[in-house]
Amino acid sequence: MAPAGRKHGSPLKPFKIEPGDKRFARRARDRQANLTKPPGSLGRLEDLAVRLAAIQRKDHPTTRGRAIVIFAGDHGVTEDGVSPYPSEVTGQMLENFVSGGAAINALAGVADADVIVVDVGTLQPGTLADDGAFHARSVRRGTRNMVNEPAMTEAELDEALDVGRSEAKLLENTALVGLGEMGIGNTTAASAMTAALTGLPVARVTGAGTGLDSAGVRHKSEVIERALARALEIDDLSEPLRVLQNVGGLEIAALVGFCLQAAEQRLAIVVDGFITTAAFAVAWRLCPEIIDYAFFAHRSAEPGHAALLEMMDVEPMLDLSLRLGEGTGAALAIPILDAAVAAHNEMATFESAGVSDKTR
Repeated sequence: MAPAGRKHGSPLKPFKIEPGDKRFARRARDRQANLTKPPGSLGRLEDLAVRLAAIQRKDHPTTRGRAIVIFAGDHGVTEDGVSPYPSEVTGQMLENFVSGGAAINALAGVADADVIVVDVGTLQPGTLADDGAFHARSVRRGTRNMVNEPAMTEAELDEALDVGRSEAKLLENTALVGLGEMGIGNTTAASAMTAALTGLPVARVTGAGTGLDSAGVRHKSEVIERALARALEIDDLSEPLRVLQNVGGLEIAALVGFCLQAAEQRLAIVVDGFITTAAFAVAWRLCPEIIDYAFFAHRSAEPGHAALLEMMDVEPMLDLSLRLGEGTGAALAIPILDAAVAAHNEMATFESAGVSDKTR
């Protein structure tokens, strides 16, 4: 793919993402057809293994070497009362992630995945030390209020994108990367992005987030409407990076850069829920080939998530009514990918097992 860029403003740094290798996909399908089972009897597990073989350019793909990377940032739009939780919860949750007390830590343990936390722009970053589990990469302390002005300047957007790309480059000997996020107010940003990217009415793609009641959801929709109306007066929201700059978040921008770089490195990307899918959708708009590298973990209870999945014509692996974020859905999906690869690599063929194939 040719390097992506903007129609105006500074260019997005070049990237090159090659589609999954069809030769390895064909060989993987041939192997599936010769394993000791009726054709197609393992359903979508077979497709998952074939896709991993095409990503990794391997006859025997692997899922070992995995991490869940959580990008965090705060949102100025919380000034307008779009969340029942205060912004300081973002920084407090980073402490919880690093100390091992959050849901993602419990579920990542089940998935045998490392958890890496990246602060891209929390308001109250706390006193965490920059080490292997926590990376202090703050661009600014929270975005601006998208209702009144763009959430980020172009320079801040570029820097946040670069944070994501640099984090992906740190992942060595890694096969799978799960996407996670944390940021009070980020379902508001993701809903605004979804409305702009899909063209759907704001009310249709806006949900309760961290627990708003029906009146709170209506207010949240009205805030998003005002933000989009403001942005449309001065900018072209047909361009995905302009959407991201106007109504996105620092952690969402970092996720976009991370996805682009991870795909360039031929890593399998396990997309979590609504916010990470909104980020991935921007990367997909910039480079459609990236879809070959994505495994969508689950369908969130947030209504905007279904709209994004439909726009990209993808089917998630799970539907458990999750709406927590943090990468929890990605952690749940990783063992399914383990199972798909184990069946593909370890099952005997009809010939090696001395079992009669019905075609013979």
